[in-house]
Amino acid sequence: MRVLAVETSCDETAVAVYDSHAGLLGHQVYTQTDLHEVWGGVVPELASRDHVQRLLPMIKATLGELALTPKDIHGVAYTAGPGLIGALLVGATVGRSLAYAWGVPAVAVHHLEGHLLAPRLEANPPAFPYLALLVSGGHTMLVDVQGVGCYQILGESLDDAAGEAFDKTAKLLGLPYPGGAKLALLAESGRPGVFRFPRPMLDRPGFDFSFSGLKTAVWLALKAATPSADLAADLARGFEEAMVDTLVAKSERALKATGRSTLVVAGGVGANRRLRNRLTTMAATLGAVTAYPRTEFCTDNAAMIALAGHERLVAKEQTSLGVMARARWPLSELRPPGQMSVQIA
Repeated sequence: MRVLAVETSCDETAVAVYDSHAGLLGHQVYTQTDLHEVWGGVVPELASRDHVQRLLPMIKATLGELALTPKDIHGVAYTAGPGLIGALLVGATVGRSLAYAWGVPAVAVHHLEGHLLAPRLEANPPAFPYLALLVSGGHTMLVDVQGVGCYQILGESLDDAAGEAFDKTAKLLGLPYPGGAKLALLAESGRPGVFRFPRPMLDRPGFDFSFSGLKTAVWLALKAATPSADLAADLARGFEEAMVDTLVAKSERALKATGRSTLVVAGGVGANRRLRNRLTTMAATLGAVTAYPRTEFCTDNAAMIALAGHERLVAKEQTSLGVMARARWPLSELRPPGQMSVQIA
């Protein structure tokens, strides 16, 4: 089966084609950073309108580069949630309409399932089962992945996700949008030990996260500090160290509890170099290995949606003729391929 996939859950417009035998044939991603930078964050209406303008030309360009026609496509996958509802509706409407026009099945894909499966796009994909640390802009969770559609959430953020905390802290430090990656770069020049912030929820059992207090601690330290040339870098270093220590400690706790030998790290924050180094070292001490998607597949992309959709389409799963989009869609509602009963919402 050859699957065309579209992803429009937030501010990336993405298209990909995945083939059962050849794997990922090609993909394109357009990021709306310049559009939203002036506002300091994603404006949902602007994101939706930009998806409307770009999605069909990108589909046409992707098929053209691969020398494919609609007759070469056997199914369509589209991100149905969670995400910004207006943005989701663009991709869902286009994806479902193309499938109907081409006479092929369509399947609604859960955005987080795409992230959890993204490392399986690599040459040496991790085998099931594995433990996954999903750290993106909107979600932070530890998931025991037993197979496609078999996900047990061990813990998740009770407030800000890791990516949100990075971006909001970057804004406190006066860094331009999007600030998460810029904060990580600034932290590299910060001095260790100048600021030590709390490691949230490490003093209690379980696998849940909470990062709003960490952001507040940085704000209080910034207000109390004497301005200096090194202040922003030192604060960034202290924040990043606290964030990484927390994510590593919780992941270690989960590896020991589950006995898994593979830790998959996915989502935009998973590209953070300090986090990757620490997780790899920690896993090795437990006799486990780490697996990451390539950097371009850490952030939102259609390649992971194509793979997740392919797994469901080959099991004869498909959505009805309606357009499905859900701003909120609990991962716990997913079932193995072929067992989903998708309702229009």
